[in-house]
Order: sequence, then structure tokens, then C-alpha cells
Amino acid sequence: MADNTLWVAALTAGTAVLASWVTSRGTARAARIQAEAAAATVQADRLRAARRAAYVDVIEQAQRMGDLYWKVTDAHKITDAGERLAALEDLRLRLRGEYAVLRQRVWVVDLEGPAEVASAADRLRESTSDNFRALEAMIAGEADAAQRFDDCFPPYWQSVVTFVEVARRAVHETRTD
Repeated sequence: MADNTLWVAALTAGTAVLASWVTSRGTARAARIQAEAAAATVQADRLRAARRAAYVDVIEQAQRMGDLYWKVTDAHKITDAGERLAALEDLRLRLRGEYAVLRQRVWVVDLEGPAEVASAADRLRESTSDNFRALEAMIAGEADAAQRFDDCFPPYWQSVVTFVEVARRAVHETRTD
């Protein structure tokens, strides 16, 4: 009888050791999986925050340029030719500076991605070219330049709206290209 008790005790102890080992391996694996999932979540949140900040910067800059475009239209209505020319030249300089900031912010969006948003940001940047050329023509005194400038605003603003839509989708996507 004593021999059976010893075997049962040894088998029970062996089973307990094996169960403990299996449990510890499972616990370690579960902890590793949980840590990896948490790290992935943190990384995705950081990426989303970086992208969102880059997108907001482009939107704010586009708004600043849009405000200056309105000022160009107002400046063109100044009746004194010398005063009008000075105002338009000042706005041209301001728009050049604002364009440089926009270009830099578009590059950041290109870096942050995804490609669809970067393309929309670049189209927004490109949409400023016609406005600037029309402003140059206004300064040069071309007769139809003011109308050309006004006609450039709707396509510019549409590129801003399109960028916002594309950026919104990208921010709310769960995957992180």
C-alpha cells in the first residue's frame, strides 16, 4: 500500500510541476501579447496625433492664404492707383511668405502620409499658382487680371475642402498605412 501512495504522490507532484510550468509559459506569452498590443496602440495613437497636427497646420495655413486672397480683392477696389499698387505689392510679399509656410507644411504632410492625403495637400499647394499669377497681372495693370484673380478663388477653396475631407477620413481610419 505504501508503494502506491508514493507513486500517487510522485505523479501528483509531477503533474503539479508540469501544470505550473505550462501555466507560467501561458501567462508569460499572454503578458507578451498584451504588451505588444499596448505598444501597437500607443504607436497608432502617436501616428494619428502627428498626422492630425500636420493636417491642422495645412488647414490653418490655407485659411490664412484665403484671408489674404480676400484682401487682394479688397485692395483692387482702392480708387487711388498708387495706393492700390502699394497695397497689392504688400499683399504679394505677404502671400509669398505664407506660401513658403504652406509649402513646408505640405512637406510635413507628405512625410506623415498617407499618400492620398499628401496628394490632396500638394494639389492644394499647386492651386495657389493661378492666384499668384493673376495677382502679378493685377500689379502689372492687365485689364482682366482682377476677374482672373476672383475666378481663381473657387478652385482654390475647393482644393482646401477636398484636403479637409481626405484628411478627415485618414484621421478616422483605424489602420496606420
